[in-house]
Amino acid sequence: MTQKHIVIDARGRQSSSGRYVDRLLEHLQYTDTINRYTVLLKAADPWKPHSNNFVATVCEFKQFSFNPLDQWTFARYLKKLEPDLVHFWMTPQEPVMYRGVRVTTTHDLTMLRFARPGKYPRILHEIRMAAYRWLLAKSLRLADAIITPTEFAKQEITDKYGNKIGNKITVTHEASEPPLKTAAKQLKSAKKPFIFAVGSAFPHKNLENLIKSFEIVKTSQPELMLVLAGKKEHYYEQLEEFAKDSPFRSSIIFAGFVSDAELKWLYQNATAYVFPSLSEGFGLPGLEAMAHGCPVISSNATCLPEVNGDAAIYFDPEDINDMADKIIEVVSDKKLQADLVKKGTEQLKKFSWQKMAQQTLDVYNSVLEK
Repeated sequence: MTQKHIVIDARGRQSSSGRYVDRLLEHLQYTDTINRYTVLLKAADPWKPHSNNFVATVCEFKQFSFNPLDQWTFARYLKKLEPDLVHFWMTPQEPVMYRGVRVTTTHDLTMLRFARPGKYPRILHEIRMAAYRWLLAKSLRLADAIITPTEFAKQEITDKYGNKIGNKITVTHEASEPPLKTAAKQLKSAKKPFIFAVGSAFPHKNLENLIKSFEIVKTSQPELMLVLAGKKEHYYEQLEEFAKDSPFRSSIIFAGFVSDAELKWLYQNATAYVFPSLSEGFGLPGLEAMAHGCPVISSNATCLPEVNGDAAIYFDPEDINDMADKIIEVVSDKKLQADLVKKGTEQLKKFSWQKMAQQTLDVYNSVLEK
């Protein structure tokens, strides 16, 4: 087989959603020992390859730049690398002016439905979103192949952009990690019994509805606490402000960023993990909870039933009463908790990062053979 030069844009490896490309890089090094790989990283990223056919290089270009000059100069930069194929780990990072062979991974269409102005003036937000929508559609049209992490995402993209785009899509499921290896360390502010959720507080994560639902749960479960773990930034600050008006504010713990040791303790000691999201591309926290023997109560939105299977109890994320009912059902039934843990162990067996890497390599080869 002739050696090909494959470039992987991994500048987002260290971001909250960067685990996908991080695990892809790790497992591709075992899967493909033939092709030559150049991995693009941010300047502060310490990632180093362990395989001789992989090299890392710093790429200074901004991600998701709407500036035509950035688009043009990044396209020139990629051309000079002389790749046979470029894989962009998140659509639409790619410069649309680049005309080489490319694969793009579209995790979901959440940004189209749930992006909010945040700190930006509304008019600037609308301009940015118009540019984002154009870049997304253009990137999908130009891609030689598209990867999505779920069948739901594939169908969502096909419904919006048509079968011509849909026919280019391959689904490569992601996977959970084994239980964290570090010794568990109790989060001092948390006391059992508690339910918890971890991650960002972006609007589509639906944490306000979780707090409203928790207030209903407290009427029948007065000892229960709610722990919310995640880096405290703009949206978490807004959420804390929202929670100030809750009559059960003292039972809601905003833990902020937690260490792996504390996260392990939360998973292992929570009565249940609650996943209230309105939209996900894959939704790793549910599988992580299962890996640590924690029962999962999940939103039935988007791809979550596909990923969690029968190892979760589901609720309508826009119905706080339904969410509360399901939380009460699980936290008050130890037999149900044990059953969910058992089913979670089986559900985890359906997913593998190594399988995902092999499927991705199959996509590369199919494109390169055309």
